[in-house]
This record gives sequence, C-alpha cells and structure tokens, in this order.
Amino acid sequence: MVNSTSELVFIPAPWVGHIMSTIEIAKLLVNRDNHLSITVLLINPPPTFGWSFAVTTYIQSLAKTKIDRITFINLPQDKNSSVSKVPMATLTDCINNHCKYVRKIVAHKMSQPVPGLGKVVAFVVDMFCTGMIDVANEFNIPTYVFFTSNAAFLGFKLYIQTLSDDKNQDVVELSNSDSKIPVPCFIKPVPTKVFPATCHTQEGLEFVLRSARKLRDAKAIIVNTFLELETHAIDSLSKEKTVPMVYPVGPILNLEAGAGKASSNDDIITWLDTQPPSSVVFLCFGSMGSFDEVQLKEIANGLERSGHRFLWSLRRPPSDQTTTAPSDYEDPGTVLPEGFLERTAGIGKVTGWVPQVAVLGHDAVGGFVSHCGWNSLLESLWFGVPSAAWPIYAEQQLNAFEMVVELGLAVEIKMDYKKDFVNQKANKVVVTTEEIESGIRRLMEDYKLRKKMKEIREKSIATVAEGGSSYASVGRLIKDLKLNLL
Repeated sequence: MVNSTSELVFIPAPWVGHIMSTIEIAKLLVNRDNHLSITVLLINPPPTFGWSFAVTTYIQSLAKTKIDRITFINLPQDKNSSVSKVPMATLTDCINNHCKYVRKIVAHKMSQPVPGLGKVVAFVVDMFCTGMIDVANEFNIPTYVFFTSNAAFLGFKLYIQTLSDDKNQDVVELSNSDSKIPVPCFIKPVPTKVFPATCHTQEGLEFVLRSARKLRDAKAIIVNTFLELETHAIDSLSKEKTVPMVYPVGPILNLEAGAGKASSNDDIITWLDTQPPSSVVFLCFGSMGSFDEVQLKEIANGLERSGHRFLWSLRRPPSDQTTTAPSDYEDPGTVLPEGFLERTAGIGKVTGWVPQVAVLGHDAVGGFVSHCGWNSLLESLWFGVPSAAWPIYAEQQLNAFEMVVELGLAVEIKMDYKKDFVNQKANKVVVTTEEIESGIRRLMEDYKLRKKMKEIREKSIATVAEGGSSYASVGRLIKDLKLNLL
C-alpha cells in the first residue's frame, strides 16, 4: 500500500528574508493539505558576510520553533568557500558546498523512512540554491524552485541567457550601453541602465547565465507574485516552451516580521499614533541599506524642504563592507545637518531599526521611500502604501522600473541608482536635495496613485483568499507535488 503522505525538502538561501519567505510558503502548503510534511534544511552563510550574524541568530531561534509537520535541520557550516569579485557567486559556492550534507540527509530519509511520514517526493529550493537540483536528480526526485523575486525578473534572467547563449549577443557590452531593449516579460522597452550590476561585468554575467540555465532544469518555478499584478510577465513566461511551469502563489508575506523586536520600538508606534492618517512618509532601505554622510545630508534637506511628516530608519554604514552589516547610530545628529533634528522635531522622527510591517500597516503612513526589495514592495502593496523608488543593489533597479514605468504603482526618486558594495570608491552618485524633495512631494500628493494602490491592495488580499488566482495556483501546485508520490 502506498503511503498517503508526501515529504518535501525545502532549502532556502541563507538570508533572513529568504528563510522567512520559505517558512511562510511551507506553512501555507501544510495548512492547505494535511498529507504534506516538510523538512527545511538551513544553511549558515560564511562568517565574512555582513548579514551572517543576523542569519545565524535567526536560524538558532528556529530550533525552538514548533510548527506542525515542519521540521528544521541546521546544516554544518562550511568553511571552504571560495571568494569571488561577485558576492552572489561567493554565496552560491558556499551553498553548493553544502550539497554533501543534503545528500547524506536525503539518503538517510530514503533508506530509513520515519514512521508516519511518506517518502521524499520533491525538493523545493531557493532561486540561489539551484545547484541542489543535481543532488535531487541523484535520487530521481524532481526539483521546484521558489523564486523569491517577481515574474518580470525571472523572465529577464531567462531572456539574458537566451541573448547570450542562443543569439550570441555581447550582454556585457549591451549592459554598459545607454539604450533600451525589448524584453518579452515587459510591455515597455527596458533601459540598460536598470540592468542588475551583475550584467555589467563578464564575471557577473557568468553568474547570471549559470543561474538561468539551472532554472530551466527545474520541474516548475514557484514565484512570489500574483496574476493580477504581473499579468503580462506571467503570460509571457507561460508562452515560452523552454521555461518550466510557473506557479504564481503570492503575495507570500510574514506579516508578523519583527514582532519580537516591536516591544523595544513602542515609541515608534506611539509616535505614529499621534499623527494624522496617511500623513507620514516612511523611509527605510532594507537590512543592507545605508548611505554616507554626504548623501544623508541631502536626504535630510529634501525631507525638510518637502514639509511632509516623516519617519526615517537611519542606518550607519559598516566600516568594513565585507564583514559587517549596517547598524544603528548612537547619535544620528552627528551626521545630519546642524539643527535638523531640532527644526523637524514637531513633524519628524529619526530612528534606527524599525518593525517595517507594523509601520506600513499603520494608518498614519501615507508613503514609503523604499530600496525596492521585492518583499518590501509586496508589503507596501498589501497595505496599500504607495512607494517612491530608490533601489540600491541586486535586481532592485528592475523592480523599480516595473513598479514606476511598467505598472504605475510607484514614483521615482532615482530609478537607476546603484551602490557598489565591492568597490565603494567607485560609487560617486549623489541623489540631490531637489530630486528627493520632488519625489517625496509626488509620493505624498499624487491622489491618483493613492487610489490605484487601494485597488491593488484589494486584489492582493483577494488573490490569496479562497477563489483567488493565487489560491487556485497553490492548489494546482499541491496536486503536482503529490503526483510525484505515484
């Protein structure tokens, strides 16, 4: 008799945001089908990575977490990772060095099934863990990729690979040109200035190409997006014969993110409680977002000149970009214009780390100056808070282009801004007071945008409810996963 339960092996990339998203979709799947069980294999990043301490601390906390039919296994830390000029390539090498641990765990599960649990029927791996597809293939187990970004970026990566491998296009030369090119997953031509920084060097491009090729080896790709948001991108992917099946299942959000820290930030929520509805512009640039003193003064001046109320999450740049993440200032006044804090005391609040979900969900917040990380954008859509795009790294420039130009769901502050984490001295671009003031005014005073955001908020909530498109897509995914049991 065939065991009626099915076990999935999940492998998230070692970022807190990626692990959180993985846990959320794992919870969604086991809650939708009580014949599924999931083992999450957790990878610790190299100690030299800026976010390693935060990830390691979070992974340790998961050891105490009890979720029905979800088990966490902390893999041994690998200390033999190579170092590349492309940080993501270094991280990918680290992840691939854990294949031996994954292979051993899965072999044990296959040879000695746990009573009450079924056999392993699929791997579900993060978009940066596609090297694990080779391990799954050794056991004749299919692999599903959990793509934590959007459908447009997925289509972009695959198209870049097509340009390079099939059409012999010099993508590095193209990326460094000042032009626009048609990309199937976008309605409008995409400026090369918003291409990810990895496309601008040969070494970076090789990382993108390897990643894209492996994506095509997956049985299916699960994308944290929804049909009503990215209709064109999802349709274009479905028409590509060489692209695996795509399941849009989002928005997958951790709406309790940061709740454990919220007690130490009660003053933030208390301050917001005293502000008028939709009056506050919230500035937050993600876990790795920070600026030098010159840029901070421009931001402060732009805020002050806009006249709008603000909540600013101000982070101090690390002294060593390769080993330390941004931290909080003991005294932010030391890097801000003289008298700024005193002059804006009645309308503004400068703080360090913030509980972003709680802030975006507060009635007083009317705009979000964002680095355009995909999780942050999905959160802003969920709460109906319009964004002003100020991307920093990774695919955030493309996210900004999609939100501002393609979908009209955000305004621009500096859509093509890029921060060079490898060569800090090369990063000379300063966003001016005038650009910041203009962006904030448009963000807070564009009532058509505000109305559009309310509409997409309703769609984002409806799509995950019973009868919604993402709800249905999750149902199809579960059926597909369980077919592997046969």
